[in-house]
Amino acid sequence: MQEQQHLYPQRKKRISTFIPLNGPWRNIFDTLLIIVGSFLIAVAFNLFLLPNQIASGGVSGISILGDEWFGWEPAYTQWAINIPLLIAGFLLIDKQYGVRSVLGSIILPFFVYLTSHWEFPTTNPLLGSLYGGIGVGLGIGIVYRGRGSTGGTSILARIVQKYSGLSYSLCVVIMDAIVIIMAAFVLSLEQSLYALIGLYVTGKVIDAVEMGLGYSKVAYIISNQTEPITKVILADLDRGLTKLEARGGYTDDQRTVLMVVVGQNEVTRLKALIRSVDPGAFVIISNAHEVLGEGFKRGEHV
Repeated sequence: MQEQQHLYPQRKKRISTFIPLNGPWRNIFDTLLIIVGSFLIAVAFNLFLLPNQIASGGVSGISILGDEWFGWEPAYTQWAINIPLLIAGFLLIDKQYGVRSVLGSIILPFFVYLTSHWEFPTTNPLLGSLYGGIGVGLGIGIVYRGRGSTGGTSILARIVQKYSGLSYSLCVVIMDAIVIIMAAFVLSLEQSLYALIGLYVTGKVIDAVEMGLGYSKVAYIISNQTEPITKVILADLDRGLTKLEARGGYTDDQRTVLMVVVGQNEVTRLKALIRSVDPGAFVIISNAHEVLGEGFKRGEHV
């Protein structure tokens, strides 16, 4: 056992997270994220989406149609839709999901009301769809990181998913598609096309906020020199790795595959280290959109 401990160099201790996954501080942090995210959504709505009539799905899109068609105050429309959907979420989905939707569902229309008189910077619908999509995506992504929800049609999508058997993502697409189709009739076909641009941008920004802008890389290394390669990765790159037992498809020989995850800036050094040990090693490198764990993002931050 003593010899086994000294086979590989001791790795550095990574810094742990500063906010635990559970506890009062995490709850406070999550609440702040939901409030900040809801505020950003409201600002993007009033500065870019509403003045340019970009009804890019969801309850906010319905409130834009209500404002155009009947002159209804968007904040009141959002409250009128969110509150019944919250009650339905409590009764038809589960209480825990409803609790996480309460704060966002109530405070988002409140912020929409507070910022309704802010001066909007552009009446260009293309700019409105782009910047509105960015702002809404940023806000929703922050709310999601706070383990919350802004309610609305996301609750309706959960209900449809539960009783129809369709996937949640498909249900969300259906809800947004209905709103955009309505926009084509209430507003114009051109406005509905701008709404599609805003919806696309929103989805991309949500992904960026949730998973980060940087991509890590995962490498699979097949070599007859697995032990020397393991040592240089642990010592020189200071990265952990996993040994996977595999069998060759042609030779049926048993062999070990090394799997290691590195940052983008470490790929060149990783390849150089592998070549220095075994120039003939077979290496596969692909994108890893999100990596949680020691040396990367801590799971508690999600």
